[in-house]
Amino acid sequence: QVQLVESGGDLVQAGGSLRLSCVVSDTFFSLRAMGWYRQAPGKQRELVASITKGGSTNYADSVKGRFTISRDNANKRVYLQMNSLKFEDTAVYYCNTKGGSFTWGEGTQVTVSS
Repeated sequence: QVQLVESGGDLVQAGGSLRLSCVVSDTFFSLRAMGWYRQAPGKQRELVASITKGGSTNYADSVKGRFTISRDNANKRVYLQMNSLKFEDTAVYYCNTKGGSFTWGEGTQVTVSS
């Protein structure tokens, strides 16, 4: 069973930065499009950034220009660099395939104080 382990979340002031990391125990990681999702209290989980196997990226309008997704195929990791954080970015952040194929990990909490 593929495991997803997210890390890097923290409490940060508005305007600050964080870098999230996700380790994916998947033999075929390099062939998969991956994504970062987030779920805020009382809201549905949403896809905020995705990256294809070839490195093409896509972002939700709410994070475009502030977040950057990247991947390291050799180490089976996907990253999310978050800059200019806003209060509304507060959520639990998860990684998964772009289609959410794997069992969700525990996520990592990002809290932005205003």
